[in-house]
Amino acid sequence: MVKKIKFFWETLKETFTKWNESSASNDSASLAYYAIFSIPGLLIIIIWIAGYFFGEEAIRGQISSQITGIMGQDAAKSVQDMIAGALIDRENVFMKAVGIGSLVFGSTTLFFQLQRSLNSLWDVQPAPKKAIVKFLLDRANSLGMILIIGFLLMITMILSSLISLLNNWITAYFGLETYMLVQLVNFLVGFGVIMIMFALMFKVLPDVEIGWRPVWRGAFLTTILFTLGKFLLSLYFGTAKPTSAFGAAGTVILIMMWINYSCMLVFFGAEFTKVYAYKRGFKIIPSKHAKWSDAKLYEDSLRAKNPSES
Repeated sequence: MVKKIKFFWETLKETFTKWNESSASNDSASLAYYAIFSIPGLLIIIIWIAGYFFGEEAIRGQISSQITGIMGQDAAKSVQDMIAGALIDRENVFMKAVGIGSLVFGSTTLFFQLQRSLNSLWDVQPAPKKAIVKFLLDRANSLGMILIIGFLLMITMILSSLISLLNNWITAYFGLETYMLVQLVNFLVGFGVIMIMFALMFKVLPDVEIGWRPVWRGAFLTTILFTLGKFLLSLYFGTAKPTSAFGAAGTVILIMMWINYSCMLVFFGAEFTKVYAYKRGFKIIPSKHAKWSDAKLYEDSLRAKNPSES
């Protein structure tokens, strides 16, 4: 047990050092910028997917409720306005095709850029001879991530709705203790859904082949930090009003601040996954459409010449 705690602490310290030395802050700021243009398409596609089963209005309400809980009512209204402004004409076939194409391209841009940042973290780059195929596969992977998020949102909504319907009945017949237990189960389900989402990001997006064990470790740590940060940031946004000086643009700044924070956590979790995998000796190789970066190959050659310094 002591060895495990020591190993975790050493891994955490090494992760923080490498994360602090990396371009995580710059990449997070860039992704926050891309996110502003990707959010409308991303949310509309999620609304279409989950709305097919539960109705678009119900899904919109769920998304609005989640955003309100994190960033407040003004930010939720701004996101709703973004979605309304990006709605396409479903009656005109040509405009529908163009609209769907632009939504897919816009919504996948965020995950596409996130993948590039994760590839840089893992020291891999696309193989030059497979650039076109790689570009198409990356967009397909990004769209797949959006579909998965829609599916996870749907599962979360089902469970939350069931628990909400059963709350009064549970309290009346089984007492407050059982009610608290059900709320704990609800929290754990939400925690598990977020953890699955992070695990899929670490496993699917970067162009490396890595086992699930280090991925789950990194996803678990990221989810803990994300849950804690979500509570602290919602408290901070609600009391300090950091965007009040920006006027009408304040809600956009607020969204960018939240996404910037979330992306920095993703990079920290990915760095932890990388450090953990290497320290545990897991085999890591580039995917078939990628190769090690020139910097990685140069470092490996130096280590081979001077093994005592590695």
